[in-house]
Amino acid sequence: MNKRSTDGVSRIRRMTMTAMLAAISFVLQFLEFNVPFVPSFIKMDFSDLPALIGAFSLGPVSGLAIALVKNLLHLFVTSSGGVGELSNFILSALFVVPAGIIYKEKKTRTRALWGSLLGAVLSAAISIPCNYFIVYPVYTAFMPMETIIGMYQAILPGVKNLLQALVIFNAPFTFVKELISVIIT
Repeated sequence: MNKRSTDGVSRIRRMTMTAMLAAISFVLQFLEFNVPFVPSFIKMDFSDLPALIGAFSLGPVSGLAIALVKNLLHLFVTSSGGVGELSNFILSALFVVPAGIIYKEKKTRTRALWGSLLGAVLSAAISIPCNYFIVYPVYTAFMPMETIIGMYQAILPGVKNLLQALVIFNAPFTFVKELISVIIT
């Protein structure tokens, strides 16, 4: 087999694996569940796990593609008007791309761990402005901000505003969610 036909097989294999992982990721979005200590509208799922595996095994571009396809497919069943999927894509990309890039440079377990942890920290940190400037302003069209803050205050009465709620609840939740994917991977 010549180099050109080997590259074609490799490309087809990479696309097929990316598509399969994206489909698994999409299905995992439906296996969501509530967790204690966060409002009920914040759900835990493991849909970033296939994207992380794809970023390690196929490269960061495949990890990004898996996150994108998962969220594009979810647009057909969303109740968030697409803003939840946009946020999920941004945070997933921030998680898997750095992990894939760092691992690609030198494929060791240590590099995979550090890349994943960096991605989890980035995802958690960016979740604050992403939720503050994109997600919650759109959600207030469906639910008043007072109601949203009230759901956080039901858990921690001292929460005074959205920014404080995002720092106390959402960013740690995002970090732990991604950390679980790191541990499983």
